[in-house]
Amino acid sequence: MFYPYCSILLCSFGSPSHPVFDLGIFLSLKKYRRSYFMKKSNLRRMTVAGLFGAIAFVLMYFSFGIPVISPFAEFDLSALPELIGGYVLGPLGAVYIIVIKLLLKLLFQGTSSMFTGEVQNLILSLSYALPAILYYRKHRTKKGAVIGLVIGSIISIAMAVITNLYLIFPAYIKLYGMNWDGIIEICTAANPMIKNIPTFVAFSVIPFNVISRTVSSVIAMLVYKKISVPIKKMLED
Repeated sequence: MFYPYCSILLCSFGSPSHPVFDLGIFLSLKKYRRSYFMKKSNLRRMTVAGLFGAIAFVLMYFSFGIPVISPFAEFDLSALPELIGGYVLGPLGAVYIIVIKLLLKLLFQGTSSMFTGEVQNLILSLSYALPAILYYRKHRTKKGAVIGLVIGSIISIAMAVITNLYLIFPAYIKLYGMNWDGIIEICTAANPMIKNIPTFVAFSVIPFNVISRTVSSVIAMLVYKKISVPIKKMLED
C-alpha cells in the first residue's frame, strides 16, 4: 500500500526531468511488475493443481477391489498425484487436487453409494495427504518424507476405522435399509475370518488401508523427485 501513495507524491513534486519524478515511476513499475508476476504464478499453480486433479480422477478408473479383504472398497493410485502435487504446491494445493478429483468423478461417473463413498474418499485423502505434506515442509529430507508418510498413513488408517464404524457404514445402512448383520454377512462370504464388527475392523478395514497407504507411499517416494523437479522449474520461470 505504500508504493502507490509514495509514487503519486513523488510525481506530484517532481518534473519529468527531475530524479524524484524518475523514482516515482520506478516505484510504480516495480509494484506493477510484482503484481503481474504474482498473478502469473498463481495462475500456473492453479493450472498445475487442475492437472494433478485430472490425473487423480483418471487413476480412479483403474481401481480394483480386494474381495478377500474388503468387498466394499476398491484400491487405486489416486493418492499419488494428491501427494506429489501437495509436496509441490503445499497443503492448500493438495486440498484443491482432492476436491477437483471428486468433482470430476461426480460429474462423469456420478455416485453409486449415495455419496457415502465420496465423503469417505474426501476424509481419508485429506487425513493421509495433509499430515505427510505438512511434516515434509518442515523436514525437507528423505527421512522427513518417510516419517511424514508414516504419520499420514497412521492418521488415515485411524480415520478409516472411526468413519467406517460411526459415519460411513451407519449412513450406508440407513440409506439402503440394511443393518450391521447384513454388512457382516457380506464380508463373511468374502472372508470367513470376519464374524462381527471387531473382526470386520481387524481383518478388513485395517488391512485394506495398510496395503493402500503402503503402496501409495512407496511409489510416491520413488517418483517424487523425477516428477517434481520439472514442475517446480516451470512454476519458478
